[in-house]
Amino acid sequence: MNHIITGTYFLAVLLFIFGLKLLSSPTTARRGNLIAGVGMLLAILITFPLIYLQYNQDPLFTTKILVMILMILLGSVIGWVSAKKVPLTDMPQMVALFNGMGGGAAGVIGYLEILRGHGEFSLKVLAALALIIGAISFSGSIGAFLKLQGWIGDRPITFPGQQIINAILLLATLILAFLTLRDISYLNLFTILPLILGFLITLPIGGADMPVVISLFNAMTGLAVAFDGFAIQNYTLIVSGTIVGASGTLLTFLMAKAMNRSITNILFGAMGKIVGGEAKDRVMKEIGVEDAAVTLAYANKVIIVPGFGLAAAQAQHKIKELMDELEGRGVEVKFAIHPVAGRMPGHMNVLLAEADIPYEKLYDLEEINEEFSTAEVALIVGANDVVNPAAENDPNSPIYGMPILKAYNAKNVFVIKRGRGRGFAGIDNELFYLDKTFMLFGDARDVLSKLVQAIKRF
Repeated sequence: MNHIITGTYFLAVLLFIFGLKLLSSPTTARRGNLIAGVGMLLAILITFPLIYLQYNQDPLFTTKILVMILMILLGSVIGWVSAKKVPLTDMPQMVALFNGMGGGAAGVIGYLEILRGHGEFSLKVLAALALIIGAISFSGSIGAFLKLQGWIGDRPITFPGQQIINAILLLATLILAFLTLRDISYLNLFTILPLILGFLITLPIGGADMPVVISLFNAMTGLAVAFDGFAIQNYTLIVSGTIVGASGTLLTFLMAKAMNRSITNILFGAMGKIVGGEAKDRVMKEIGVEDAAVTLAYANKVIIVPGFGLAAAQAQHKIKELMDELEGRGVEVKFAIHPVAGRMPGHMNVLLAEADIPYEKLYDLEEINEEFSTAEVALIVGANDVVNPAAENDPNSPIYGMPILKAYNAKNVFVIKRGRGRGFAGIDNELFYLDKTFMLFGDARDVLSKLVQAIKRF
């Protein structure tokens, strides 16, 4: 039986790795997700024989098994219903929440291992690290969820001495970890401090930085799981946690590089906190839907830049209608995707895939930037900071140095925007004031619908 259990865990690990590999392409991502899910199911099922071999003499064994099964079924139902019912616009919140659950579960395992007090001291240290990292990931992810949901505001929240308080909390957590490993009476206080720290870390982070932060918390959850695996000698947790931690860390650094910012600046820079008032001496020029439709209908090439405003308006299907209508008239249509557009890694890719827009039409920053100069129209739909020329020409700008989509090189720039407010970086967008830029104010779905109807009349 032990050989069967070990072999099944090994198979589960292989399925995790293969599933992750398939997630690298949108065309195979669904299959990869299913394969990884089968691996997780195998890992859960084979754990029951393992528990039986180790604890079947416990007088409460049957009751505990029934409670475990009930919790698994309850969690499965919640996860299934959430995945089916939550709209795609709320997917970043769900990703943050589910990642927080993973971090919380890893933290609970660390807590219980310390409480049991068995095993070598080194394994207890790993359990303590799992508790610290898992607790920070849990409360930090909950904070990200609350910000993305708009319940505590998506702007950075700062207060005097914030970083000093965070540093004191971290130092106190490490001291309490040391004390707890020698005196279990400190355990509850030791657990509370990293929970507070994780939430406070999230407060000064604005919506524009959320994709990086969610990726970072995902990496932390994986690391906590790996530490748990060492603490309880479960190789499936070690391998799967290491895979998640490594991939999440790599993604975090890649996204930070795409913003030309360090991780510390993202965590502590509070980008998005508005300082100063609105510009008084510049005007955004508006254009009518009919005039914009004429230019789009008779263009040779149109490059569409989607942003969070597209998701907020649930306008992905309307953008597909616009693409189909333009291509039916012989217009070449491409989509320019910035690495940090939206509120989670790959947000725009997922959004456009849901509308059945072919992946071949999606181009990343390096691929598409040279083509803007050959496009009659750059159509900005709900994007802001990722097309702001201030990143290139204003050394005093908080986004200076961040690689952007060079929409300003197109012959015409049309911007669909709900209002005249600033982006999440909290600064004016220089693109919106160029002579070639024209604004289409309103809800993205409504404006796109009107554009499609107007183009059909030509």
